Amino acid sequence: MNKSKKIKIGAAVGLIAAIAVVMAVSKTGQKPAGNMGMMQESQITVVKAETPVTGEIQTTTGLTGTVEPSDVVHVYAKASGDVTAVMVKAGDVVSEGQILFEIDTEQVESAKNTMDSAAVSLSEAQSNLSRMQLLYSSGDLSDQEYEQYSNSVKTASLQYESAKIAYEKQVEYSTVKATISGKIEDCSIEVHDRITQSQELCVISGEGKNRVSFYVTQRMMKNLSVGDKIEIEKNSSTYDAYISEVSSMVDSETGLFKVKAQMDDTEEIAAGSTVKLKLVTDHVENSMLVPIDAIYYSNGNAYVYVYQDGIAVRTQVEVGLEDTEYAQIVSGLSGNELVVSTWSSNLYEGAKVRLKEDTDSQTESQEDSQTEPQTEQEA
Repeated sequence: MNKSKKIKIGAAVGLIAAIAVVMAVSKTGQKPAGNMGMMQESQITVVKAETPVTGEIQTTTGLTGTVEPSDVVHVYAKASGDVTAVMVKAGDVVSEGQILFEIDTEQVESAKNTMDSAAVSLSEAQSNLSRMQLLYSSGDLSDQEYEQYSNSVKTASLQYESAKIAYEKQVEYSTVKATISGKIEDCSIEVHDRITQSQELCVISGEGKNRVSFYVTQRMMKNLSVGDKIEIEKNSSTYDAYISEVSSMVDSETGLFKVKAQMDDTEEIAAGSTVKLKLVTDHVENSMLVPIDAIYYSNGNAYVYVYQDGIAVRTQVEVGLEDTEYAQIVSGLSGNELVVSTWSSNLYEGAKVRLKEDTDSQTESQEDSQTEPQTEQEA
C-alpha cells in the first residue's frame, strides 16, 4: 500500500471515531473521557470565593488647604491722610508697641486748636466763678445766679475733656503701632501714599505655630471632631495636624463649612502656601466586608455572586462604605456564604463555576497520574 492510500485510510478512521464519540455522548449523556472531556470542562468559569470578613473600613477624602499663622493681626488705618514714615517691610520681626507707620491725618492740628479753645473757655468760666464767689459770700448774689456760674464751669470742663480725648485720638491715629509681636507678612504701603480710613496697612503673624484651614461639605463636617488627626503633604513631605476648630455655620462665599487644624513641625511651609491633605470622612467598625471586586451593579443596585454547589447564585446586597480593597455589606448576606471574589463577564445567574483551589488540586492530580506510568516505563 502506497503512502497516499495510508493517509486517506487514516483520515477516514479518525472521522469514524469522532462520529462514534458524538453518538455515544448523545445516547448516554455522559462526558467523553480524555481531551474531549477536558475541552468541555474548560468552558466552566474558574473563580475564587471567600466568606465575608469582619473588620473596620474608612473613607479617606483628599482636599486642599491654606497654611496660615495661628495668630494673625490685620493692621488698619483709623484715619485718612498721607503716610509720612514707614518703619517696617515684609519679613521684619516686630515687637508689641513698636511704631510701624506715621500718618499726617490732617486732623491733629484741628483737634489741638479745638482742645486749646476749650481750655480757654474753661479758664474763663473758672475765673468768673471765683469772682462771683465773693459776691455770693457777701449776699450780693442770689443762689440761682451763683448756680449758673457754677454750671458754666462744669460745662466748660466737660467740653475741654472731650476735646482733649479727640486730640489724643488723632495723635494716636497718626502713629500706628504693632499690637502683637511677630513677623510682618505683608506690607505694600510706601511714604507719601494717600490712605483712607479702614484701609489695610500690613499683616502681622504671631510667633505661634501655623495652622491649615480648609472647607468641607455638611456630610463631611458631621464626621469630623476636634482632635481628629489629618495628614498634610507639601513638596513630597508629610506632616501631622489635628483639627482645632470646626465651624457650624456655612461660609457665605463658598457655601461650605470651614475647618482649622493645628500643625506641628511646619517651619518649612510658608504662610499662605497651598497644601494637600487627607482626612477620614467616614469610618465604621465591626462591619461585614467583601472584596471590592465582588461587587456588581445593575441600574444602581448592587449584587454579588454566591457559590453554591458549582453554581453562581446572584444575590442582592446593600453596600455601605468602600475603599480600594473592600466594600461594607449592610444587608443581603448572613456572613456564612462563599462570595465569588473574582470579577468576570462570564458570570450570570445559574452559571456553572469551579473554585480555583479545586481546579489547582485536580490539575496537580492529573499531572501526577501522567508522570507515574512514564516513570515505570522508563524503569
